Amino acid sequence: MIAVDGRDTGLQVQGFENLEQLLIKVMEDKHLAGRIVTDVMVNGEPFSEIYPHQAEDVETAEIESVEIVSMPTAEMAVNITRELYKVVTLMDHGARRVAELFRKADDGEALEVYQDLLDVTRDFMGMIGVLRGEFSLKQNANFNEAAEELSSLFSEMVEVIENEDWILLADLLEYEFIPAVERWKKVVAQLREDIKEVARAA
Repeated sequence: MIAVDGRDTGLQVQGFENLEQLLIKVMEDKHLAGRIVTDVMVNGEPFSEIYPHQAEDVETAEIESVEIVSMPTAEMAVNITRELYKVVTLMDHGARRVAELFRKADDGEALEVYQDLLDVTRDFMGMIGVLRGEFSLKQNANFNEAAEELSSLFSEMVEVIENEDWILLADLLEYEFIPAVERWKKVVAQLREDIKEVARAA
């Protein structure tokens, strides 16, 4: 039996050579239109790939049942915005930590944490961009201002790093980056509301 969210798809496990073929067919057949897969259960056990295309190595001869659990894309997006809110807090804490380390003249450690902060900020901005693109969200003045502010701030910080002026970098993080990051809480909250609106209209 192959089921999606408890409903039988009418497809038979024996009609496929391996698990990957089976999963691709279920996705093509519109059983998951507008939904994101959250779990795959094979013979009642959770399955997740440890390496790419591992599902191809699972022959259907070993499978009795496949249960796919999903949720609406918009619901997943709302959950992601909740996580993004936590990321904003992480960025705030990271900036404080970097500033503190530079003020203690622990430059090596500070630069390592600063690199982590850059990576987290880049991922954060990438995810925000994906959500806006995916949901054709309305132009948001707060978003544009917050994005421009962070962008120009990073340009300024690059120059400061080139000059190795660690105290000025600590000041920028503490007095400009942290307030800039704080403004993203409002943007993320607005994004969540926009996604809910798009979901209701769908």
